[in-house]
Amino acid sequence: MKNNNNDEIENNELSIELSEEIAEGIYSNLAIITHSSSEFVLDFIRIMPGVPKAKVKSRIVLTPEHAKRLLGALQDNVNRFETANGTIKASEPGLPLNFGPKGEA
Repeated sequence: MKNNNNDEIENNELSIELSEEIAEGIYSNLAIITHSSSEFVLDFIRIMPGVPKAKVKSRIVLTPEHAKRLLGALQDNVNRFETANGTIKASEPGLPLNFGPKGEA
């Protein structure tokens, strides 16, 4: 009889706890992805119009296997979103460092 970790995960329930602070989420309008031979690093950043400096708001470190699973799950969700809501229009990639109107005092 074959018994591996995948069988154990499928047969058991996983309880995931979400604290109130984490449930609020963090807004990000820029992601920077880097990788090494052993991990992928996703930095989520919020840039604001007219502000030349931005901070990383969250960093997620993944194994290559989990990065590929995330890619598949994200693609599946984008496909379902577009089926329900229409095609997402993507702008040209790059850093929109001067997006939006400029305010004057």
